[in-house]
Amino acid sequence: MTTADAAPGLTRQQARTLTLAALGGALEFYDFVIFVFFATTMGALFFPADMPEWLKLVQTFGIFAAGYLARPLGGIVMAHFGDLSGRKRMFMLSILMMAIPTLLMGLLPTYATVGVLAPILLLVLRIMQGAAIGGEAPGAWVFVTEHVSTRHRALACGALSAGLCSGILLGSLVARAINAAFDEAEVLAWAWRLPFIAGGVFGLLAMFLRRKLHETPVFAEMRERRSLAAELPLKAVVRDHAGAVVLAMLLTWLLTAAVVVTLLMMPTLLQGLGVSRADALAGNTLAICATVIANLVAGWMADRFGAGRVLVLWSVLLGIAFWTFYAGALAGGYSPALYVIAGFGVGVTALVPAIAVSGFPAQVRFSGLSFSYNVAYAIAGGLTPIALSLAMKDSPAAPMHYIAGMALLGVALGLHVMMRRPLVGE
Repeated sequence: MTTADAAPGLTRQQARTLTLAALGGALEFYDFVIFVFFATTMGALFFPADMPEWLKLVQTFGIFAAGYLARPLGGIVMAHFGDLSGRKRMFMLSILMMAIPTLLMGLLPTYATVGVLAPILLLVLRIMQGAAIGGEAPGAWVFVTEHVSTRHRALACGALSAGLCSGILLGSLVARAINAAFDEAEVLAWAWRLPFIAGGVFGLLAMFLRRKLHETPVFAEMRERRSLAAELPLKAVVRDHAGAVVLAMLLTWLLTAAVVVTLLMMPTLLQGLGVSRADALAGNTLAICATVIANLVAGWMADRFGAGRVLVLWSVLLGIAFWTFYAGALAGGYSPALYVIAGFGVGVTALVPAIAVSGFPAQVRFSGLSFSYNVAYAIAGGLTPIALSLAMKDSPAAPMHYIAGMALLGVALGLHVMMRRPLVGE
């Protein structure tokens, strides 16, 4: 039994660690998602003016997706060293790798200035962001779960997920502030740069915050006992933990659907349905607030009633709430209240890492979670915006059907978790 497992509950130091980790994750995740809140603007600035609007949107989301496609390589490399040299070091590195390209995005020339070079440079920086975020989320979940006892694992993951979602909330608030303070001409001329430049500053702040964190007790104990992975961690993951990899990948697919469609794409999709930009962003802000709260509630419940049961409950909530909300928006009856309930359903994101992280032993935990999470996110999260943008040309209800299918997957996974044997560390 490790030091973390022996702890009876959340100490003041553990609560401080969770708070600092969540705050740092919020600032870094802001850097990664601020792009999507300015998708329409970026499409207008970085592609030819005579390009059809739907094609601009597809290509802009394609560059957004490139960040997801780059996640596996960055995540696997950082996880490898995280399992061998320490969680905290990689926790710090991911911040620096995110802050620099975000700052440079705010300084890029547009298509009107340098032509086709503009979207190419944007794509390169987005790939750099993706490599950084590949180590952030799985590394953060491993970091916080190894600082608390197993009985508080879901709450720790919920708190960290709430922090990451707060980064999306911060992006939404900044987008609203920019659009409120400047008219469309000013945004297109120069104001669009402000949130990216601010993101670089946020990244440096997050790196400063993480300097105050300590290495996890679990890793420190393994290092002291010289029980670190004796071979390439990823090799052991693929060979010995295939079942845990598959489960974590399917859980990640559910997580990507909830976050990407319900929170990240929705402001743009709602504008396509005739909702004003201001109303879409206002509803998005409220929905993300609901997601933050739901992550804490779902994590707390999972520690008491079992992660499988709560996963079933939240998957059903997500499916029904999103269907009701989006069907109303399609019919011209956009309801911010229903959007808030759908956002609360995204609290399923607290349960995904809580279940997935338990499937891997400490020696390869970072590599196992990072490989599973990032490969699945690269495929599902990266392709979802493009696939839905194309599907909606023929079927405007495509997002409803997609989330409904993901909700059914969540129910199936929850039932599986309820019936299986206890996972490692449970």
